Amino acid sequence: MSIKSIDPKSLAIPQLHQYLLGGVGPRPICFASTIDANGVPNLAPFSFFNVFSANPPIVVFSPARSGRTGATKNTYDNCLAVPEVVINMVTFDMVQQMSLASSPYPKEVNEFEKAGFTALQSDIIQPPRVKESPYQMECKVIEIKPLGDGGGAGNLIICEVVKLHIDERLIDEKNHIDPFEIDLVSRMGGNFYCRANGDSLFEIPKPITSIGVGIDALPDSIRLSEKLTGNDLGQLGQLEGIPTMEEYSDSETLGEEELFSAVKSLLANNLTHEALCLLLKNL
Repeated sequence: MSIKSIDPKSLAIPQLHQYLLGGVGPRPICFASTIDANGVPNLAPFSFFNVFSANPPIVVFSPARSGRTGATKNTYDNCLAVPEVVINMVTFDMVQQMSLASSPYPKEVNEFEKAGFTALQSDIIQPPRVKESPYQMECKVIEIKPLGDGGGAGNLIICEVVKLHIDERLIDEKNHIDPFEIDLVSRMGGNFYCRANGDSLFEIPKPITSIGVGIDALPDSIRLSEKLTGNDLGQLGQLEGIPTMEEYSDSETLGEEELFSAVKSLLANNLTHEALCLLLKNL
């Protein structure tokens, strides 16, 4: 691996912008619905966005100034005039319409109409919701923090969620949002997007209450093996203890190629204890 080290101040803003967005992703998309002082709606997507708190429920997005002109976005101006916003999550079924809504239309143009979205009246705030989005958050703007006044400068819009609207089909038997059902879309660098569905989704159990032994606790024969990747070792290190000889003595005796093929298969199926037993028996 050959690393190129760069001082951000040495780059032109467009190049720095491309490096940042190309390397930091996928980024969730805030499809923000706002209104101006005259009640004219605006709808625009922003990928400088995330959730930052559950108590209180806080989301933050950043409509950056134009890199070409330094002008602020209509969404930013609207949030100053009417500090309310609906954040509509973007799914694969609506991504082309969302992209159309991102066009630099004049302020008086209604992107709901241009992009063919259906406006729904919100329950608590004034800006309308996007009916086509299965997950909508009505928000009050509690703070706006400009990060600069030049082209490309962000403007943090800190919002408190005051009402959630969730399509019931997204909620599974555990009362969680089913990631396969919601079918979210996120932004990468340039013109690229990412679809969070199918084979792109995978699970890693969270070590919330358990404490893994760590890679450093694995025997050298395993820890230093060239056949195991960092991910393999990280998964093995999440076990809470090293199996005893009594536990792994009944494991199969395998040749090297067969051994690592079996271990990879076990790890892929989250049978981590069995994989480590097999390695301890054979290495």
